[in-house]
Amino acid sequence: MKVVATTKAPGAIGPYSQGMVAGGMVYCSGQIPVNPASGEIPEGIEAQAEQSCKNVGAVLEAAGSGLDKVVKTTCFLADMSYFAAFNEVYAKYFTSKPARSCCAVKALPKNVLCEIEAVAEV
Repeated sequence: MKVVATTKAPGAIGPYSQGMVAGGMVYCSGQIPVNPASGEIPEGIEAQAEQSCKNVGAVLEAAGSGLDKVVKTTCFLADMSYFAAFNEVYAKYFTSKPARSCCAVKALPKNVLCEIEAVAEV
């Protein structure tokens, strides 16, 4: 196994890695919409979805993979009323249409509106 770490995505805020490579696959931890350069969280679901997608892409890139190699995502929304707006942004990044689960949760770290985790081929 190989730990994935990059400064182009937010650092882990707990006892976990941004990602792990094992068995020819990369497992990307959930990425919340924190801008890694400024530490700021953008406002609104569209901007937060955009930042989360970029953060997933950065972790995958650091692992030697990319958004085009994603086979499965799990998406968490603070409210299902964000579903349509989230999908519009998500579709621009995950063009290969990987398998996906999407659910609303009671709360997310730092009170963000969305979080995305991914599994991809290396």
